[in-house]
Amino acid sequence: MDEMWSFYGDKSHQIWLWRAVDHATNTPLAYTFGTREHKYLDELLGLLKPFNIETVYSDDNYAYRDRIPAPNLITGKKNTQRIERHHLTLRTRIKRLCRKTICFSKNKEIHKSVIGTFINTFFFGRVINMSTYL
Repeated sequence: MDEMWSFYGDKSHQIWLWRAVDHATNTPLAYTFGTREHKYLDELLGLLKPFNIETVYSDDNYAYRDRIPAPNLITGKKNTQRIERHHLTLRTRIKRLCRKTICFSKNKEIHKSVIGTFINTFFFGRVINMSTYL
């Protein structure tokens, strides 16, 4: 699990993309958007319940230590290299995620929609029916 920082509007409107990938197969499992608050990690953990995950690999974010029991949590950059590589793919292909760019989202919903659509099509192979958004 890991989280990636971005913003919409201006840098005072920060948002984090919380993601989880299968450590063995590098397969994306779930994602959610929010701040660095525990409730968004709880939302991600709720999405992961059907997978019956026993061990979580993450960075040293305090939220993981507070919500995941110590025997089930392994921290360190060595274990998060694959998900960090996914973050680089996102930053390379979606300019709205680059830290210094003129491409940005003006509001939160557009930001989440653009990134979510990319994740759903690129990582999950889902085709989005755009007629539901019109």
